[in-house]
Amino acid sequence: MAMLPGALLLTILFRYRMRKRLHRRRTAGEYMRHMVAVGHRESVLDLVIQLRRQPYHGMAVVAACLPSGAERADVGGVPVLGDFTDVPEAVAKVKADAVAILACPELDGTALRRLAWELENDRVDLFVAPALMDVAGPRVSIRPMAGMPLLHVEHPEFTGTRYWVKNLFDRCGAGCALVVLALPMLLISALIRATSPGPALFRQARVGKGGVEFRVVKFRTMVDGADSLKGHLLPENEFDGVLFKIRKDPRITRVGAFLRRYSLDELPQLLNVARGEMSLVGPRPPLPEEVEQYGVDVRRRLVVKPGMTGLWQVSGRSDLSWEESVRLDLRYVENWSLFLDLQILWKTWSAVVHGEGAY
Repeated sequence: MAMLPGALLLTILFRYRMRKRLHRRRTAGEYMRHMVAVGHRESVLDLVIQLRRQPYHGMAVVAACLPSGAERADVGGVPVLGDFTDVPEAVAKVKADAVAILACPELDGTALRRLAWELENDRVDLFVAPALMDVAGPRVSIRPMAGMPLLHVEHPEFTGTRYWVKNLFDRCGAGCALVVLALPMLLISALIRATSPGPALFRQARVGKGGVEFRVVKFRTMVDGADSLKGHLLPENEFDGVLFKIRKDPRITRVGAFLRRYSLDELPQLLNVARGEMSLVGPRPPLPEEVEQYGVDVRRRLVVKPGMTGLWQVSGRSDLSWEESVRLDLRYVENWSLFLDLQILWKTWSAVVHGEGAY
C-alpha cells in the first residue's frame, strides 16, 4: 500500500510524457488519420482550419464533398472530390480512415444510414457533428427515443455550490499567490519606475460579469499617457474584429516588452481576483468600447467573471483572430468546471514560459 501513491505518480508522469511525445509527432505530420469532410463549404473550411491549428487531435482533412451544385474550388487547399453521393469514391481515392459529416439539412437520417452501410466493409469510421457547437462531453448524453438517438444537453451552471467553490478557490489562490509573489512584484515596480517616468501600476476600466465595470490593475508596460496616443495608431491596427493590437507598438517600453512577453504585467490582477472582480480563469476582460460593439452572441462572455488566463491564453493569445478568440471564450463559458480551470492553469505555465503570441 505504501508504494501505491508512488506508482500512481509514475503512471501519471509516464502518460503525460507519452502524450506530449505523441503530440510532437503529430505536429510533425506523423500518426495522423486521414479524413474526408462532408458538408457545406463554410463548415468544411472551419474544420480544416481547426484541425490544422490543433494537430494533436490526430486528424487531417485530405478531401471534401460539398452539396450538389456547389463550386468545386479547393477548400483551404483541400481538394473537392464530388458531392454527397460521391463520398465512398472519395474515401477510396484518398485512402481515408474516417468521414466527418458536418451539420447540413441535405443529409437526413436515411442518407446517413445508407452511407454508413457503404463504409462499413472498409472499416471507415463515421463521425457526425450536430449543429450544436462548443458543448463539451460532460453536458451531453445520448437518449434513444422511438429509434432516434436524441442529444440531451444540460444547462451550464452559473450559480450554486460548484460556482461557490470556484469563487472560493479563486480568492484563496489569489491571496496565497500575492503573499508568495509580493517581493518579485515590488522589484518589478521598482524596475518600471527606474526605467521610465510615471507610476508602476496602470489602472483601466474593464467590463466584468453582468456588464459591471471595474478597474483592472496591471503593471505599466507603456509610456505614461499611452491611451492618448492610441487614436494616432488606429490605422496600424493588425487585429481583426473589435480588438486593437500592434506587434511592435511604439508605446511599449523596453521593460514593458519583457513583462508582456512573459505575462508578468498581469500579476497585479491578483488583487482584482482577491476582490472578487475577476477569476483566475475566464474570458479575457474587455474594454467598455469593445463591449459596445458586441453582438448578441458575444455578450454571452459576460455571464461569468473575466479571468487572468483562459482558453485564449493557452491557445495562441494575440496570434488568434477575433472569431477564434470569441469562440474559445464562449466554449469556456458553456463548459466551465473547476477541473477545466486546473487544466488551463497548468497549461498557462507552458504558454507563459514560451512567450508565444504575446505582444
